[in-house]
Amino acid sequence: MNDAVWAIVPAAGRGSRFGGDRPKQYLEVAGRTLLEHALDALLVHPRVAGAVVALSADDAYWPGEAARQGKPVLACVGGGERADSVLAALDALPADVGDSSLVLVHDAARPNLRLDDLDRLIAAAGAHADGAILAAPVRDTLKRAAADGGIASTEPRESLWRAMTPQAFRRGPLASALRAARGDGVVVTDEAMAIERLGGRPRLVEGREDNLKVTTPADHALVEFLLARGDRGASERST
Repeated sequence: MNDAVWAIVPAAGRGSRFGGDRPKQYLEVAGRTLLEHALDALLVHPRVAGAVVALSADDAYWPGEAARQGKPVLACVGGGERADSVLAALDALPADVGDSSLVLVHDAARPNLRLDDLDRLIAAAGAHADGAILAAPVRDTLKRAAADGGIASTEPRESLWRAMTPQAFRRGPLASALRAARGDGVVVTDEAMAIERLGGRPRLVEGREDNLKVTTPADHALVEFLLARGDRGASERST
C-alpha cells in the first residue's frame, strides 16, 4: 500500500442550521476560516501528501489556493449530499493515489483536530482492512422523546459512541461503498455508514472531546475560545 495519505474535505454545504450570510466553513476564528484551520490540521501531518476540497458550483468564497503547508490543495465541484461530494473528491485525487491508499475524510467545520489523534487514526486504519474513525464514547444519559415532548424512556449508553472525523478508509472500498449506497437510494450520514452497509466493521479510535464540529453559534463561540487561547491541536503549527 502507498504510504502517502490524501485528505478529502467536503465543503459544498450551505450550513443552513447555522444561519448567516455565508457558509459556516468560511466563518473566521483566530484569524483564519474554519476551513483553513481544518486543512492545516490535516496537512501538517507528515503522512498527509495533499488535500482535495469539494466545493459547491457557485462557491464565491474559496480563495483558489493551490497549496497549504507546502502541500497541494486541489478543488472539485461537490454535490447535493455529503456522499456525492466525497465521491467527486475521490475521483479528483491524483492518478498515483491507488485503490489501496488511505484517504481521510474530514468535516470542513471541524477546526480543532489534534495531531496525536490523527496519528492514532492513521495507524489504526492502516492496520485494519475496513478502516477506522475518530469517535468519543457517549457519557451523558440518553432519553428517548415521546410525540408529546415528554420522556418515553431512558436508553442504555453502554457501547454507544459519537462519530467524529476524520474517518479513514482505503480509496477503492470507500468509493465502492458510497456508490452502492447511492444506487440503493440510501443517504449515508457518514462514510463509516457506507462501509457498514456492505458488512465492514471500521475500528473506533477514541479522540478528544474538543474536536468539535461547528453547527450552531454556541459551537462557534466555544471553538473561538479554544483556538484563541492557543488550544489548537495540530493546526497550531500552521503557517
